[in-house]
Amino acid sequence: MAQKVFGKKSLVVLALVSLLGLNWVACTTVKERKGEPVVGQETQAGKYFFFDDVLIPKELNYEAGKSFFYETPKFKTGSLIFSKWRADVERLMNFFTYHMEIDNWKLVNSFSAKESYLNFSKPDKNCTIKIVDKWTGFVEVQVQVMPL
Repeated sequence: MAQKVFGKKSLVVLALVSLLGLNWVACTTVKERKGEPVVGQETQAGKYFFFDDVLIPKELNYEAGKSFFYETPKFKTGSLIFSKWRADVERLMNFFTYHMEIDNWKLVNSFSAKESYLNFSKPDKNCTIKIVDKWTGFVEVQVQVMPL
């Protein structure tokens, strides 16, 4: 009788240790980054921050405190914030429309006003670019990339 109880306890302990080990492995493969961006290739027109297919104009400043980036082995997602004093919104809209097409994004739709939006799509992900002309004179650009 004592051997059956000891055997069952050992089996339960072994199962718990296995589950904890699997949970630890699963949690360590997911990364959330805040702070300094991973800057990829730099061109004359701009830089690639975190995403290797979304070019950001050089004139924009990365706002690390307002941004986040999340990465797993299968996909990357995030919301990156950039800003600049007195930026030309129409020029930014044209920049993103042109360069996103070069990076094989398809423009789904756009809306232009005090808050302007550009929506792009690829077979496996979407990108929304929001450009806000604030009353303070700053222009804020939010780039959101998410998997489908």
